[in-house]
Amino acid sequence: MIRVVADTNIFISALMFGGLPGSFLDLALLRSILLVTSPQLLDELDEKLLLKFEVSSKDADAIRSKLEDCALVVIPNVALEVIRDDPDDNRVLECAVTGRADYIVSGDRHLLKLSAYEGIPIITVGQFMDAVKAGP
Repeated sequence: MIRVVADTNIFISALMFGGLPGSFLDLALLRSILLVTSPQLLDELDEKLLLKFEVSSKDADAIRSKLEDCALVVIPNVALEVIRDDPDDNRVLECAVTGRADYIVSGDRHLLKLSAYEGIPIITVGQFMDAVKAGP
């Protein structure tokens, strides 16, 4: 099964706006892909949902619980400082390396600029969905 780390911005887009990110999230919820995440990435999602989008604590907890249920939650065993302009982006890389991800899906320019890290392609949700449609 394809192992994928999704950046927080993908979850926010999926939850708030749907579209391709919503379809991506559906793949994870249906367990068609193995979503890999970490407590740090889930904490960041909680923070954005509560503070920026004013989602209720109850709803934020339910979202986190659902993601934890369908994902492989890893505790990163590396500390990286690859992206200096936005150090939080390093948490995505740490999760991907620890979780042996096949892809990182992101809309973040700092991550996308890398294009790959340790052999893990960093692509947009559109590129990922195209790859999934194309098959192996």
